[in-house]
Amino acid sequence: MKSEMKVLSKCVFLVLIGLGLGVLFSSGKDHGSSITSGGTRDKTGAAEVWTCSMHPQIKLPKPGPCPLCGMDLILLQVLGDERGERVLAMSHADKKLAEIATLPVERKRVDVPVRLVGKIIMDETKVKTITSWFPYRIDRLFVDYTGIAVREGDHLAEIYSPDLITAQEELLEANRRASEDTQGESPFLKASNSRALESAREKLRLWGLLPSQIREIEERGSTLNHMVINAPVGGTVIHKGVKEGEYAAVGAKIFTIADLRHLWVLLDAYETDLPWIRYGQSVTFQTEAYPGETFQGTITFIDPVLHDASRTVKVRVAVANKDQKLKPEMLVRATVMSHVAQSGRAMAPDLQGKWICPMHPEVIKDRPGPCGICDMDLVPAESLGFTVVNETELPLVVPESAVLRTGKRALVYVMLKDRDRPTYEGREITVGPRTDNFYIVLEGLTEGDEVVVNGNFKIDSALQIQAKPSMMSMPAEEVHPVVSAPAVFRASLTGLYERYFEISEALARDAMPEAVLLFPVLKQALVDVESNALLETAHSATWKKQADVLDGILHAHHGSRTDKELKQVFYDLSQALLQVHTEWGHAAGTYYQMHCPMAMEGRGGEWLQRGREINNPYFGLQMQKCGSVVLELAGQAGAN
Repeated sequence: MKSEMKVLSKCVFLVLIGLGLGVLFSSGKDHGSSITSGGTRDKTGAAEVWTCSMHPQIKLPKPGPCPLCGMDLILLQVLGDERGERVLAMSHADKKLAEIATLPVERKRVDVPVRLVGKIIMDETKVKTITSWFPYRIDRLFVDYTGIAVREGDHLAEIYSPDLITAQEELLEANRRASEDTQGESPFLKASNSRALESAREKLRLWGLLPSQIREIEERGSTLNHMVINAPVGGTVIHKGVKEGEYAAVGAKIFTIADLRHLWVLLDAYETDLPWIRYGQSVTFQTEAYPGETFQGTITFIDPVLHDASRTVKVRVAVANKDQKLKPEMLVRATVMSHVAQSGRAMAPDLQGKWICPMHPEVIKDRPGPCGICDMDLVPAESLGFTVVNETELPLVVPESAVLRTGKRALVYVMLKDRDRPTYEGREITVGPRTDNFYIVLEGLTEGDEVVVNGNFKIDSALQIQAKPSMMSMPAEEVHPVVSAPAVFRASLTGLYERYFEISEALARDAMPEAVLLFPVLKQALVDVESNALLETAHSATWKKQADVLDGILHAHHGSRTDKELKQVFYDLSQALLQVHTEWGHAAGTYYQMHCPMAMEGRGGEWLQRGREINNPYFGLQMQKCGSVVLELAGQAGAN
């Protein structure tokens, strides 16, 4: 009950602000009208127009209740007055009352976050396999289970090999001949004995014996029946291929050792993500094992081939793991922050003039030279596909809070300079990619323009009351053509839409417990969509991403119970489902896209309905008829 009263109070407050702003902002403007008892004529005899402050599309010739929400109509203006200006002037006191705040449009570096998922795997370059270089028997295993951490030079196993004993005897015989004092022996024979000794030593070295072990054999003067195999590298034993007492043939895998201080994160990037991903970009990611902790890595490889089934590309990230907190096969959620140029291209200004190794992009230097890992020559960063831009190409951006969106169109209010009092003009702009806090402006603004970042909704409401062009009176949207898709897939979306409509209708009649029970049903409807029908099409990745968003919303809001929580999850679902409908449409019948400017604490909210009569899910029975029809959406019956 308290939450309902808060919503009602907030709505009444916003309505009063709208009415107040209409009176304040129009003060001093003489309409030359006086309301008569009939309320239909002014003193000049011109017809009057009455409208609703909540629904400015309502225009009636006399006062009375609004046919949509029941509120009293207010006098709009006398027909014949000048219309069409999207300009609002106010006093300094009015500006302070409306809490109007502005910020300049500027060029600055902004980032587009690309969110990916994947898992941790071993660094293939840090995995070493120990094989048998000669036949032997395993008499003792010092490392007798996987997972043991070993250092370089640690003993692994003790072996017995007749071939090794023979090789030791050859070494001792060659050593004896080379060390004999043979007076008068020819230089050729001495050189031959020396070569034979070195050859016997080299044979043992190639079989894996350490120089210290070879010296020990020579100094002792006798063979060893057993020899110890030592670890050639440090790391973690991830595979053991033999047991004690077994014989190992030449080439048999004995141990596999991985250095887990260096790992890879393998991420899945959809086709739409690829324009924002480049070699050498920094990546941050989180795991379920360490909530709240962020790890960092660098993109070192982008798969040149698209995986046909998932329509994704594998992106490899190199990660340092000195404390070994990260484990292979952990699932991760990653974010790539891509710097964006004015053209909308991803750029890497930090790499301007840098030299990069084509085999190891994490190797970045200020000048040309060899790679410290593979000795390949470094190449300019530009040759690897990086977009390096000059400072003049930094994008023109506007704060996200300044933009009022209606579908594809965007509106901002610009403060006009050199005016006696604060004056604001509504201006349609074309925006590019959205970052976390900014939109890139492609058309409509110039650097230095002052845009309203707080109070723009109040200005828009005042213009609506004065019947001037506003966000709500912008031209109707062109319907985005749906993509070609199998009819069975589009028909399977019907269940998803129907369950969503049931939730919307439950919220509109304040049946909150019923709405709570319908969310799991909606989740099942999402599972039931015939997504397999898209596997052979070029758009399967689009649906996969949209389905992941819907599933993520339902998962994140699982357990929501309060009115505010339910309205938030419905808002999020509506935004996601509108994107689904924009892309795929629906099978049959007519749907309607609705908009309520007062929903979500004045931020506005849209939703889909199967009927034209307004049934507001954001306010329920309190203001059930608040809103307006944005689009009429025809079905795609029979379309493929």
